[in-house]
Amino acid sequence: MSALSSDPEAALERDPLGAEIALLAPEPLAAFNLAGVLSAADIRVALALCSLAGVATGEAAGRSVLLATALAVRAPRLGHVLVNLETISRTVTVENEEPQIAALPWPEPAEWVASVAAATTLVADGEADVPESRPLRLLGSRLYLDRYWRQERALAAALMARAEMPPADIPAAALDPAVASLFADDTRQREAARSAVLRGLTVIAGGPGTGKTTTVARIAALLAELADPGQPPPLIALCAFTGKAAARMQEAVHDEVERLPVSGAVREQLRGLQASTIHRLLGAGSRGFRHDASNRLPHDLVIVDESSMVSLSLMARLLEAVRSDARVVLVGDPDQLSAIEAGAVLRDIVGPAADVAAPGQPFGDSVVVLERGYRYGRAIASLADDVRAGDAETALAALRAASAEITWLADGEEESLEPLRERAVAAYGAVLKAGRAGEATAALRALGSFRLLCAHRRGPHGVASWAARVERWLADEIEGFVPGSRDYAGRPLLISQNDRELGLFNGDTGVVIDMPDGEQRAVFEREGGLVEFAPSRLEAVETLYATTVHKAQGSQFEVAAVALPDPSSRVLRRELLYTAVTRARARLIVVGSEEAIRAAIARPVARASGLRERLWQPAG
Repeated sequence: MSALSSDPEAALERDPLGAEIALLAPEPLAAFNLAGVLSAADIRVALALCSLAGVATGEAAGRSVLLATALAVRAPRLGHVLVNLETISRTVTVENEEPQIAALPWPEPAEWVASVAAATTLVADGEADVPESRPLRLLGSRLYLDRYWRQERALAAALMARAEMPPADIPAAALDPAVASLFADDTRQREAARSAVLRGLTVIAGGPGTGKTTTVARIAALLAELADPGQPPPLIALCAFTGKAAARMQEAVHDEVERLPVSGAVREQLRGLQASTIHRLLGAGSRGFRHDASNRLPHDLVIVDESSMVSLSLMARLLEAVRSDARVVLVGDPDQLSAIEAGAVLRDIVGPAADVAAPGQPFGDSVVVLERGYRYGRAIASLADDVRAGDAETALAALRAASAEITWLADGEEESLEPLRERAVAAYGAVLKAGRAGEATAALRALGSFRLLCAHRRGPHGVASWAARVERWLADEIEGFVPGSRDYAGRPLLISQNDRELGLFNGDTGVVIDMPDGEQRAVFEREGGLVEFAPSRLEAVETLYATTVHKAQGSQFEVAAVALPDPSSRVLRRELLYTAVTRARARLIVVGSEEAIRAAIARPVARASGLRERLWQPAG
């Protein structure tokens, strides 16, 4: 047993089951487990796969195959589609210090790849299908679980096929005036609209406030306006990964419809559009999805909002289920947090088009990047650009500069938090006051004006700690406020699980209100109106004085405060900081050290995937 596996108590503290396996598993798995690279589940699955495939793990070559298998199993757990055996020793990240990783017994890359390729009962080598399936697939030095290789290949083929579809036969004499009437002066939005009507695939990328949802609503209107009067109107599906995002998309489209210069029939059709989750659109059930390659969706146009949240597996299933002659529009911000599951699909799809125009690329004409900001202030937008570009020095200079838009609280000590305390007490104090007075609309407006965002749920810098701190601040300032009590008037609410019966979704926010009849109601905003329930009917609900950046993705607030963790935090990444910064419309408060900010900007999420290379071919 190596020196790295000589401290089972340390591993036991981190993962009791993992420590047990580290003591029993063959090397080098024990060392990688104790270093925090491999989990207990990774090891168990790898041992089972190698055993079933008859791989002899007693020799050095077999042990290196076993390690590669465990790393391939590990990859999707951390959001990767594959593991690159040539680079993994330099790119792997864990909670422990990097020197410990460097000291692990990594195989020599060329020999490692050769050993894996030789394990033909376990691994299929190359793109060609083999008569009998293998659990692993090796492409060069990239090792996939076979399932993810097939999904990546299928998704790339489906996207390319749609991108290369012949354009729809719509005369310019009809298209040009319709586009001009719906899109007054934004060239990129017009470009996106034309693409969505003419092409089989359109990807609309852009940050918050660049008009993505406005463009989506007008694309739907454009398609309806151009429809043949003698035919049924086009069937349009609006969908998103989460119920909250779908509800927000539906509401935004309905709001935009009322401002559009369209016929009464088209307006009525668009008012009837209902958004759903992707799972619901596909008919998810206990036996899988109702809609697939053999039972396609009936829609003529499928629009997917917040596409950055969609994993490789789900996007592949969705594209499989869309009719071959239907249009697909993917909408989202490729720089925001990616899907929890494997893949960074939107980021891979947008590819180099996010930075430079890519005319002539087989896939480039399908991607439109919206750049013009319509929403937040110049200083916040500039800071977001600096973070996205990985420019720590300019970002820190922007934070240091005196600005009405940005406040930086660098040391995080209690006495230095007065600007945050003042804003939190003002916002939540207004929520409490309105809730006690029975003023539901005012309470919800106050709640939506401010949000405190954290990287973690727990720990000294997590949601629970910050929420408790806000409650202490309120107890000091608000008469009659008792921290930790339940269902008091003005209690801000966060739904933590979808509730289809009530029509509430994970991430929805509301307030407990004292009603004129003496009863209390939990009130939520929906489609410009209010819905209310007895608080006792809410099963999965939390008190909302702080939330994670993930929960806030897709939302914006007049004032957003982000509390960063220590620089060593595994979740402190560039995409997380960018997503947090872009939640603020008018004012941003950043709580965190210079070291934490530098660490976040220096660590882009690098998810191992082959999708971008499949779509974006080298020029020439």
